[in-house]
Amino acid sequence: MERWSAIVTLLGMLGTPALAAGSDIYSFVDGDGVIHVTNVPQDPRYRRVHPTHPPVDGLHRIALSGRLPPPLLRRNTSYDEQLRAAAEKYGLSLPLLKAVMEAESNFNPAAVSDRGATGLMQLMPDTARDLFVLDLYDPVQNIDGGARYLRLLYDQFGNDLEKVLAAYNAGPEAVRRSGGAVPQIPETQAYVRKVLNLYEAYLRGR
Repeated sequence: MERWSAIVTLLGMLGTPALAAGSDIYSFVDGDGVIHVTNVPQDPRYRRVHPTHPPVDGLHRIALSGRLPPPLLRRNTSYDEQLRAAAEKYGLSLPLLKAVMEAESNFNPAAVSDRGATGLMQLMPDTARDLFVLDLYDPVQNIDGGARYLRLLYDQFGNDLEKVLAAYNAGPEAVRRSGGAVPQIPETQAYVRKVLNLYEAYLRGR
């Protein structure tokens, strides 16, 4: 919804009468957070975001770009108590846990990704079993499992936060295959930047 709101804002600012007449809109957000919008998708990253009526003949390419607005931080959530307990239990920063949760699920305990990652901290089923998380939809178990996993990754990657976040997103093996660096995976690189930006914002209380 946040991405669609940004796209609507861009379209409204720049004016697109052809789209208003009824063309499908496709978009994606690149690794730098730039929104790309077109009615003539020629990049596999484009996904249709606005199904409409049959396309109008004679439409020309529309290519808009702009940056997503800064996130509206949730200073208080329904899960602050659980986050605080997990942070203390595993020696982690509360702002970091909150940043990861926001990036992963936007605080939605029922979130499920296309790959099957589930819950507030978006744990994969196999990872959840290894972490003794029996109910992925239970906020307490999911938060505890996500925090425990982050602690394990910290221990594996020498407290290097960028590597830890990359491993949380792409898996530890992907980081190791990259020689211990953040993998050259656009989704993972964008994820690491997003969490770091959220983490910094939460640390500053903004």
